[in-house]
Amino acid sequence: MRRPLPTVEQFVQGIRASDRVLLGQAITLVESVREDHQVLAREIIAELLGNAQPSNTLRIAVTGAPGVGKSTFIEALGMHVIASGKRPAVLAIDPSSLVSGGSILGDKTRMERLSISENAFIRPSPSGDTLGGVARKTREAIVLVEAAGFDTILIETVGVGQSEIAAERMTDLFLLLLLPGAGDELQGIKRGIVEMADFLVVNKADGDRVKLANQARGHYLNATHLLPPKPNGWQPQVMACSALENTGIAELWEAIEAFQKHTLATGFLQENRRQQALYWLEDSIEAGLKNMFYKHPAVKAKLAEVEVEVLAGRMSPTEAAERVIGILRY
Repeated sequence: MRRPLPTVEQFVQGIRASDRVLLGQAITLVESVREDHQVLAREIIAELLGNAQPSNTLRIAVTGAPGVGKSTFIEALGMHVIASGKRPAVLAIDPSSLVSGGSILGDKTRMERLSISENAFIRPSPSGDTLGGVARKTREAIVLVEAAGFDTILIETVGVGQSEIAAERMTDLFLLLLLPGAGDELQGIKRGIVEMADFLVVNKADGDRVKLANQARGHYLNATHLLPPKPNGWQPQVMACSALENTGIAELWEAIEAFQKHTLATGFLQENRRQQALYWLEDSIEAGLKNMFYKHPAVKAKLAEVEVEVLAGRMSPTEAAERVIGILRY
């Protein structure tokens, strides 16, 4: 027989006391598709937000192409953050879970030192049927880990694409990790992703790649001068590091702290947090409407009908979509 779930008050008190078991359980509720779990999760989030103290946390998005060394980098940065007296939490936005059912961060053994630290918390990305759904759950997980006393939230994304836009809309700082000598200067990264970056960091600047890393850094320095000014008034920093050898990490963290001071002093960080809340509202409405739409009995019936016609080539997908949507229009 399953043990009953803790009450909302037990969850709230436990999370504020940094109880890892209750924190993990609360995130599991957030990830669950069961309606009763969602109701409980919303009550916990509402209670924590309603009595939240002014936040002194920093939310950092970390992205980069596969193979750039994100896990090694996050562990190196996380261990340095701990040495600086901070408490990091690592979360992930992982649209790859739509394919595999797993998480890009699924194996915690890739961050062995960080995962066993009492001052750190690592949580793989939840799977979800849409990126918006995953992003919404990540936002709720941020609320939970911050309430538990973790003050440096690292949001890892799977690569370069739509997940980066979602990450940028829920964080204070956007860090793009790059490889030295990967062929071309932009490595297939969209200009929009580069424009979002507050920090461009060339990783793996070690061994015989130091020269290549410095060359890449020079290329990116030139490129950032051609980009339009960022709304936060921050000049993007281009740096090099070796997460493997732990070089350049201290200098990077010092620059990140300077960024935080800058955005606090200008009021941008506070305004950006308000905008993050609006994005969360918009994404939640979109996800809720989509869920309601596909659960509607008339929509289900019409969808089954037009799918047959589309598969047979007798109706265009556009026309089919219009007929399904039209069910609720009248």
